[in-house]
Amino acid sequence: MLLARRAVKAAVRTNTCRCFSVAQTHLSDRKGLVLGVFEQQEGKDGSLHLTEAAAGFDKSLSGKLSELLKISGPALKKGKSRIFYGIHKDFPCLAVVGLGKSKAGVCGAENWDTSKENIRQAVSAGCRSLQDLEVKHVEVDSCGDAQSAAEGAVLGLFQYDQLKSKKRTKVTAQLHGSADMVGWEKGVMFAEGQNLARLLMEAPANHITPTAFANAIEEKLVPHAERVTINKRSQAWIAEQQMGAFLSVSKGSEEPPVFLELHYNGSPNSKQPPLLLVGKGITFDSGGISLKPSQSMDAMRADMGGAATVCASIVTAAALKLPVNIIGLAPLCENMPSGKATKPGDVITAKNGKTIQVDNTDAEGRLILADALCYGHTFNPRAIVNVATLTGAMDVALGSAATGVFTNSDWLWEQLHKASVVTGDRVWRMPLFQHYTRQVTDSQLADLNNIGKYSRSGGACTAAAFLREFVSAPHWAHLDIAGVMSNKDEIPYLRKGMSGRPTRTLVEFAAGLAHNS
Repeated sequence: MLLARRAVKAAVRTNTCRCFSVAQTHLSDRKGLVLGVFEQQEGKDGSLHLTEAAAGFDKSLSGKLSELLKISGPALKKGKSRIFYGIHKDFPCLAVVGLGKSKAGVCGAENWDTSKENIRQAVSAGCRSLQDLEVKHVEVDSCGDAQSAAEGAVLGLFQYDQLKSKKRTKVTAQLHGSADMVGWEKGVMFAEGQNLARLLMEAPANHITPTAFANAIEEKLVPHAERVTINKRSQAWIAEQQMGAFLSVSKGSEEPPVFLELHYNGSPNSKQPPLLLVGKGITFDSGGISLKPSQSMDAMRADMGGAATVCASIVTAAALKLPVNIIGLAPLCENMPSGKATKPGDVITAKNGKTIQVDNTDAEGRLILADALCYGHTFNPRAIVNVATLTGAMDVALGSAATGVFTNSDWLWEQLHKASVVTGDRVWRMPLFQHYTRQVTDSQLADLNNIGKYSRSGGACTAAAFLREFVSAPHWAHLDIAGVMSNKDEIPYLRKGMSGRPTRTLVEFAAGLAHNS
């Protein structure tokens, strides 16, 4: 009797319950199932609040799932999972996940849809639990929002292990039942877009050079060739365009620069003004002559996060067949020290003729973006959004909670903010005061200085003010993603590593523009 009691306690402690044995299934054929349960509502009689799919599953087992949930431990907390074995012949492994409060909805304080975030977090936890058990096929409860469930599954299962000999179990996730297959497939495409950005950002810099980056995006766009035009511009073309700021950064490296230009023609109206997305593409940032400290310099392989998220967004827009025209520009190069590299104090000339005193070669992202923004205006875009891992100051200001947005357009801010509430990948508006402009236009030798007059103060704001000097469009936004570049454990449905943020917000934003047009 004592041994039996110990066994029961051990099962509860490990959140598992082996109810009865079934015929042994070959490991490679095992299927798992993820089902959701909400927090119990106050004033209720203690009955479980299962999702529709979980309630149906429980009914097919004559209430056995409810019974097991009650006796196996305390109520499941939000984002936690509990595994049961052998209670259904088709699913030897079952993960039940906590979804928090039902119908939580949009939270004004958090600036996101709490229900959607809870689903992403819970589903990812369940899928990972089954992945740890080497279950290769998983069906997922829509939990009332199939798109969010798909995003949680696909984002949660991703891990960059391409260069490891021992890899995690590859899991294929599919919707349980056919409640909302359209929403599920949309969620898969959104998440795969973010995972593409994560893949590019995580890869070592000797694998993702400017040329390799451009080739990788070209390959991803092959299935959409009828709607997409790709131009991989050479160093000679860059020089012809008089992009002196871009070339001043690239010239210290042995790797040739590439100016990647993508045209997605999704609108039935070919004359519809395009959305212009511009991404900073520094495939490795050593800091140049203003060399960075060696500690954590390896993370600067992801300094092309702006280009990665912009290009991944366009790949996703093409996969979704969004009825909108988008142009993507990605100036790609390395920032390296050498005898040819730009020196502190050098003066360069940007595409628009403005001269720039380069007092810090590690403030290079704004230089390559300056020329790209000048070039982008030639397309007469309806809106311009540039994305860049631009300043450490942005990380200090907001951390990984949100992307900082600097914009001259209230309309554009509203569109970006609305999209971020849906995706849970938040944005926060930052100031573009003339106060900061004066700090970059007060230069001893040139029209502009690439760092602010008081370099340690308001660094993210002075960087944005610098970029504004190359913008004449009425609807422009600069997204500084330095703080959200990587994930430790802040976003539960993303594993540790490069985050690929804010790809889904960019896609949702583009989809919103398509709908509004």
